[in-house]
Amino acid sequence: MADAEDITTNTVEEPLDLVRLSLDERILVKMRNDRELKGKLHAYDQHLNMILGDVEETVTTLEIDEETYEQIYKTSKRTVPMLFVRGDGVILVSPPLRVGG
Repeated sequence: MADAEDITTNTVEEPLDLVRLSLDERILVKMRNDRELKGKLHAYDQHLNMILGDVEETVTTLEIDEETYEQIYKTSKRTVPMLFVRGDGVILVSPPLRVGG
């Protein structure tokens, strides 16, 4: 069994370790109801409640044209300087793309 001193801070052994490695990085968070958030991760907890900064929120809505019954997807975007995200609405957290080794 490894001592706490032997474990490096960049290892991923549990799912939340990946989130921990994304602190102070820009991440993508997919939410319920077709919402996406892109922002800098400042803090999180075991429930995936998160504090994001400099957030761009994208909301996709589906509308039906009443004459042609055609499905129309519309997106709206807004920016928020600081946002609290409740963890029970989170579907996916994507860490930043790491290039190189």
